[in-house]
Amino acid sequence: MSLNLTIRKAYPEEIDTLADIAFVAWERDLLPFLNGAAASRHAEQERLTAAVRDGLDRVIVAEVNSVAVGWCQRIRGRAYIPFLFVTPLLQNQGVGTALLRRMESLLELEGADRIQLDTLADNVRAVNFYQHQGYQILALKSDGQHGRETQMSVRLEKRLDPWRGPIDDIG
Repeated sequence: MSLNLTIRKAYPEEIDTLADIAFVAWERDLLPFLNGAAASRHAEQERLTAAVRDGLDRVIVAEVNSVAVGWCQRIRGRAYIPFLFVTPLLQNQGVGTALLRRMESLLELEGADRIQLDTLADNVRAVNFYQHQGYQILALKSDGQHGRETQMSVRLEKRLDPWRGPIDDIG
């Protein structure tokens, strides 16, 4: 199936929509691996809404037929992706790949020579997806506070080919 896919900047009026996409994907793809406070639906919904709102200027959105279906965010001042979500109905259709490639291209234009991200170690589908996109596992780490239930995550990294020249206006 060929999608009419567009990647664009996020708009302030779609904060709730993007948070909802993330929450539905989180609920399906990540919640099964979580326990304790990390599994709080209410807390995660609030966290995702705040993440979109506070980082809106660093969010790109995938849309199909003018409907937002996924988004990717980077951290200010770092080549690090904390969030990549695609609505479950369109996963495995190239949406996540398109978002990831566009974010990588943006970071290359800014001179980044590598990009990093984390995902739950138990989320084998996500780890495989990132490895298929050229990411390599750097480390396995424990997330959470000492003495409480923790989850293991994987830090992945990909080498980029940064642009080292001037960017001229096209006119």
